[in-house]
Amino acid sequence: MTILLPDRATRPEGTTSRPAATAPAATVAPPRFDPAVLRTRWIQVPAGDADAVARAAEHGVDFATAGGRVWETDVHVYLPVAATRRHGDEVLHEQIVLALSADVVATAQPVRHYPVFDKAIARMRRTPWLVGSAYGVAYALLYALNEAADRVVAHASDLLEEMSDEIDEATRGVDARGREIGVRDMQETITRMNRAEEIVSRAQESQLSLARAVRHLRSEIADSDPVLAGLVETLVADVEGVKEHAGFEHEKVRYLQQAIMTSLDVKQAQIVKVFTIITAVFLPPTLIASFYGMNFTHMPELDRPYGFTLTLLLTLVAAVIPLAYIKRRGWLR
Repeated sequence: MTILLPDRATRPEGTTSRPAATAPAATVAPPRFDPAVLRTRWIQVPAGDADAVARAAEHGVDFATAGGRVWETDVHVYLPVAATRRHGDEVLHEQIVLALSADVVATAQPVRHYPVFDKAIARMRRTPWLVGSAYGVAYALLYALNEAADRVVAHASDLLEEMSDEIDEATRGVDARGREIGVRDMQETITRMNRAEEIVSRAQESQLSLARAVRHLRSEIADSDPVLAGLVETLVADVEGVKEHAGFEHEKVRYLQQAIMTSLDVKQAQIVKVFTIITAVFLPPTLIASFYGMNFTHMPELDRPYGFTLTLLLTLVAAVIPLAYIKRRGWLR
């Protein structure tokens, strides 16, 4: 026998209806990172790899045509980036070129395994939906390049902090033992400071090219993907922040260099002053000695009992007078 539930028309007055039980909604699994999909979106072209060049050519990518500059074709836009990264205690500066289209992004890079891009892959693992578009992959790559530049600037800042004691001693003119510091003592510090300045300057250059590449990526996305566009806007701000940090460190290096050079100039001026004072003090005695070194027939002082003593006293007075004058003028300070 089949039992039918009464509808609203036949349901007795005063009774209430209960909603029918519904099956639980199926949970949508989040997207997972798929390396196979990533390989279809991202083509890595190491220097000297003919197979990778041919594979990129199948998608219309020709890095030789771009020539290391921003270049746009009907399909691709080529974005060069002067990348900088740390390799142990060494800082490397390399050229990376991104060929970006709606379907694929290709990267011309110096080596097959470019360590900076490990950060990009980690970002795509955390955010798998980025692999769904070439623009998302390009965002992850530029994000990793910016992080590498930030670490380089932080490394330069650490170098300056390590030299802080030496720089303080240079500005004071004496070391911890009270010994005066000369130009030779500061040669190594000046060399390392010049290296820090070069690192920061190259990092600034890297950020300029990186900011240009990110702006081009933002224009390519436009309004097609608001979420990705928001991430790119954040990346634009991050790139600008690293650039400002590099500018601050560069100004600090220039200030410290100027402080050291000023200190050394003052020290050299003091040395010249000492020699000038010595010359001024001994010039009158030298003049007196030159008189008595002449071959005159008659010199009255030689016939007097105390002639030699008077000559010595005259020489001493001639030396003390300029010394007293120099001290009174404050030139000995």
